[in-house]
Order: sequence, then structure tokens, then C-alpha cells
Amino acid sequence: MKRILIIEDEPEMLRNLAMILRLEGYQPLTAENGRAGVLLAQTQKPDVILCDVMMPELDGHGVLAALRSDPDTRTIPFIFLTARGEKPDIRNGMNLGADDYLTKPVAKSDLLSAIASRLKRARQMARRFRPDFSSYAPLEQAFGLTPRVAETLLWLAQGKTNGDIAQILGISEATVKKHALEIF
Repeated sequence: MKRILIIEDEPEMLRNLAMILRLEGYQPLTAENGRAGVLLAQTQKPDVILCDVMMPELDGHGVLAALRSDPDTRTIPFIFLTARGEKPDIRNGMNLGADDYLTKPVAKSDLLSAIASRLKRARQMARRFRPDFSSYAPLEQAFGLTPRVAETLLWLAQGKTNGDIAQILGISEATVKKHALEIF
């Protein structure tokens, strides 16, 4: 069941959105302000976030900035749902990194369509992952590994056995195992 985080300070709007999503088969998570929403997003990792702009403690723009700066929440689809519907407001929200911008009152069909399209796009992006096995250098830099350990990780990631790696690198299988232990 897909989890949708709703960050909304108006209690009635929050209840209505949660009920709509529940009836459509989603699991709604709710936060009554921006600060609580950021914490919930960081701990629960929802599939989509719906967020108001004008809220106490931390507004929607601050929520988006906080989530986009965190590697664990950076890619969660984010939809502004707000009464601020002037062109400059919409442009500003999109420029900050929102995936969509809906204005209140929103039609149920528009809300569900926006959520479905963000979920579809997230699935497509996940399938696009294409690891680069051309060099061990990024592994060495990213994980602080020695060149030989990074080479071992590169070949392990490609599904090579310890024997294959030993032959490729010109070392013993025991040395390959030692390098593999340094990785984990």
C-alpha cells in the first residue's frame, strides 16, 4: 500500500484529504505543520508528499528545502497543495523543486491524477538505474577504499566469483576474501 504524507495545518482539510486517500487504497500519514511533516518524512519515507505552503512553524517552502537537502528524502515526489494559486506562486514552487503544484480547492480527480502520475514517474526513475562498471575510481572515492579493494568491489558488483576475481586481478582467492571483508 502506497503511503502518502499530508502536511496541512487546517484540521478539516487534513481529515478530508486523509479520508479521500484512504478510500482510494492509499495509507495516509498526517502532519499538522511543516516541522512535524519533515520529521515524519524522514522517519517514514512516504511514497508521495502533499504539502500546504502557508503553515506555522515551518512553511511549505521550508519543508521542501529541508527534504531536498536530505539524501534520504531528496527523491520523494513532492506536490504543493495550497490556496496560493497566482502564477508567481506556482512558478516559485516549481522553481524550488516541487514535482507538481495544485491549488485549493482541488477536484478529487485532479488530486488522484497528480498522485498517480508522481508514483508512475517514481517507478520509471527507479527502473532507469544503470550502474557504471567502467572504473573502480568512483567506488574508491565514494567509500574511501584502497584501489585494490575498490577493484574487488567493482568485480563483486558484476557478479564475479572470488575465483574469477583472483584470476582477473592476479591475486589469491584468500586475498580477494580479505578485500571483500574490508568492504563490509
